[in-house]
Amino acid sequence: MPGLIECVPNFSEGRRAEVVEEIVRAVGQIDGVTVLDHTRDETHNRSVITFAGSAEPVVRAATAAVGRALELIDMEQHTGAHPRIGAVDVIPFVPLGTTRIEECVDLARRFGEQIASRFEVPVYLYGDAALRPDRRRLADVRRGQYEAIRDEIGTNPLRDPDYGPARMHTRGGAIAVGARKPLIAFNINLQTAELATAIKIANHIRESSGGMPAVQAMGVLLENPGMQPMAQVSTNLVDWQRTGIATVVREVRRLAREAGTDIDHCELIGLAPTGALLEVTADALGLTDFSIEQALELRLARDR
Repeated sequence: MPGLIECVPNFSEGRRAEVVEEIVRAVGQIDGVTVLDHTRDETHNRSVITFAGSAEPVVRAATAAVGRALELIDMEQHTGAHPRIGAVDVIPFVPLGTTRIEECVDLARRFGEQIASRFEVPVYLYGDAALRPDRRRLADVRRGQYEAIRDEIGTNPLRDPDYGPARMHTRGGAIAVGARKPLIAFNINLQTAELATAIKIANHIRESSGGMPAVQAMGVLLENPGMQPMAQVSTNLVDWQRTGIATVVREVRRLAREAGTDIDHCELIGLAPTGALLEVTADALGLTDFSIEQALELRLARDR
């Protein structure tokens, strides 16, 4: 996969299917880009689109998505369970195949500068593309969310964007643009509506609170019309080879049972590396000395 880059923009809209489809359509119309996946979550009021291609088509597709989202989403009307700072909340560029992370860093910085100028929107760089050490963590960029940045930008130097005006876009707020390695977005839904239980579990497992390496987590309450409320531990596994899906699920189940409940079901948001999913299989079966090349199709692909 020479020269391939994945882009995984997150949009602050998950309730109006027609809006999400418009943004997906804008991406899909760009030659040289393949839309790999898109998901929509009503409780989080958030959607994720995954697409890939070489650098320039990916930039064109991401630009088209930003333009459409800024037209269709009004942050002053937005509510949802997931932290966010803008209509296009975050745009990460991810290296695939032989692409180096440094290439994604350069791309993210160029792209951030371009969209800040074109759409007059403040852009904050995060992850490996961050220009300031206090902005490497996306959670730090998002601190206080849209409302806090809206109220402080232009008066608090700590809120000055890396690119673009020191004021929020009229409808779209701000955008975080970054470069990172592949991560796994994985939600664990509990058999309880007690938000405090999910928050306690999330605090226990997340790395920043002294928990498991390379794990980000937060507790949220799912409240969809026609369904019973359900507490959720929402996680990002930023390096599955350090802490994998099975390890996280096992620990969440242990903590949930200690709290008098259990896991109801889990959700994979978007895509995950094959190796991460095969690791879950190996763990469930108790396989020892398992190799990814024991998967028939992968072995055939390697030998072609």
